[in-house]
Parts: sequence; structure tokens; C-alpha cells
Amino acid sequence: MAVAYVVVGGGIVQLASAVFPAWELPNWTLRLTIVLLLIGFPLALVLAWAFDVTPQGIRTTPALAPATSPELAQSHRRRNISLLVSLGLLVSALAGFFLLPRADATRMEKSIAVLPFQNFSDKQENAFFADGIQDDILTNLSKIGDLKVISRTSVMAYRGTSKSVRQIGKELGVATLLEGSVRHEGNRVRVNVQLINAENDQHLWAEDYDRDLTDVFAIQTDLAQKIARELQAQLSPSERAQMTQKPTENGEAYLAFVEAHNLHASVEDRAKLKQAQQLYERAIELDPKFTLALASLSILHSWIFHSFEPNEAEREQARQGLPNDSQVYLVIGAIQRR
Repeated sequence: MAVAYVVVGGGIVQLASAVFPAWELPNWTLRLTIVLLLIGFPLALVLAWAFDVTPQGIRTTPALAPATSPELAQSHRRRNISLLVSLGLLVSALAGFFLLPRADATRMEKSIAVLPFQNFSDKQENAFFADGIQDDILTNLSKIGDLKVISRTSVMAYRGTSKSVRQIGKELGVATLLEGSVRHEGNRVRVNVQLINAENDQHLWAEDYDRDLTDVFAIQTDLAQKIARELQAQLSPSERAQMTQKPTENGEAYLAFVEAHNLHASVEDRAKLKQAQQLYERAIELDPKFTLALASLSILHSWIFHSFEPNEAEREQARQGLPNDSQVYLVIGAIQRR
């Protein structure tokens, strides 16, 4: 019975490792499953000693020799149960010592930080576009529940840093880093990225994209999916569907949105927030169905109302502009992570 418990328990752990991410269950559920199975092993050991499985069913294990007295038999029984429970706890503790760190290590391997992208455009004022590409890739990766992604606020501190890859990975607590560069000229976009193992500074893979501006969303989706495959992160159907959604088909509207989103990060600079407002409005004018721009503009009006202009006009614009769409919550989360 104890052997059967070990075999079945091992199968449950393997099945849970594959199924739990697909069901979008929290990461702690796998560790909880392992702990419960380990706690149950001493009980399985005692039951295996106390009972036998026979063709006639489950029967109490017969005594090997007649006891000299009921008191002595009871004493031997208590001693044997104590020994079995102690042995079971020892085995469970040893198994947990090896299994639980492996579960945490697997989680550690599925971790990434997207470092600030370099701007290789001839016009330095296009730097906002490189930041926008980095931010969009980070947001796409954040949609993968099986992947640990470091926030934009934390990674922006490493812009232009001279620290080594190993040091950055250790400070951020991630196994991999994504570095990249962006060149935007006219209607063309060139994006170069490298996925690096933070432990040994080795390149896992590199990609070079040269596309039209309208294909930038395809680049971001392709990158996120390739990173997920490389890190063996499970993608649920809903996560995959979210990645393939294009926020807009209008390249000019996207540029206006990216620049506005970058200015929106300056939450204490009223002039920049006003510029962001104008750019959001420009993006919406070019594409009235641009949900992300609508949501961001509504959030911006709400911030301006609470921080600078507590008047009814700003309040009403914040209320009316917020669309009823799941992408809204992604925008709110992205802005709050800043």
C-alpha cells in the first residue's frame, strides 16, 4: 500500500505540474499539493502495516505470534505505530527537502526582466518609441501567469548601467534578461533582441525584425511566445488570445499613443500630462475604437482631477471615457506598476 501511495503521489505531482498552469491556478497550489502528499505518507505507512489487501478484501494484518498478554500486545502496537510514524515523517521531510526547492527552482527559471531598449534611430526624439516597444513587450509577457516578470519601474533603473548581466539578474531575482534595440525610420521599424541567461551570461537566442510600423504588434506577440517556449512557461488559451489582439490597425494612432503613454509616466509634471492628454485625443481621433487610448485618457483625466484640477468637467470626462473592455484593466495595471 505504501509503494502504491508513492507511485500514485508521484503521478499526481507530474500531472499537477502540467495541468495547473493550463487551468491558471496560482503558483502556490503545486507546492500545497506536494506538502499534502508528504503529510499523507506517514498515514499511508501506518495503514500499510495495519492492513493487508487480500482477494477477500482489506483485512487486518494478523499477529506473527500470539501475545503473552493484552497489555504487552498493546505496548508493542503503540511502539510499532510510533516507529512507523517517525519513519514516515523522516522520509517525508527528506522528500520535501528535495522536491520543494525543485518546484521553486522551476519557478525561478521562468523569470525575466526586460531591460530598457536602446534607441538607434537617427532622431533622438524617437527615444519614446524604444521605451514604448519595451513597455509593450513587458505588458505582453505579464499576461503569462506562469512567468515571473519584473515591473518597468524596477528595470528602468538599469538604463545605461555598467553592471554585469549576472549582477543585474541577482539583484532583480530573475534567471533571464531581455536586451534590445529599436530603430524607427519613417514607416519602418527594426527591432533586435537577445535573451540572456543571467547566471552564466550566455545568449539563449537572438532575433532581428525589420517590419512595417503596422506589424509592430506581430513582433511583440512573436517575441512573447518565443520567450514563453524558451522558458517552458505554459500559455493558457485565454493568455494566447490576449496576446494576438491588436489594439489598433492605425500606425499613426499607435505612435501618438506610445508617446502619450511615455509622458503619462511623469505623474507629477502637469505640462507633460497635458501633452499626453492631447496625444491620447489625437490617437482616438485617428482610431475611435482604440480601446487602450480611450482607457488611458480616462485614467489620465481621473489623475488630473484628483491631483491638479478637482472640477466637475474632469470628473465627467474620467467617467464617460472609460470603455467596458478587459484591456482597460491591463492598462490600469501597467500604469500602476510604473
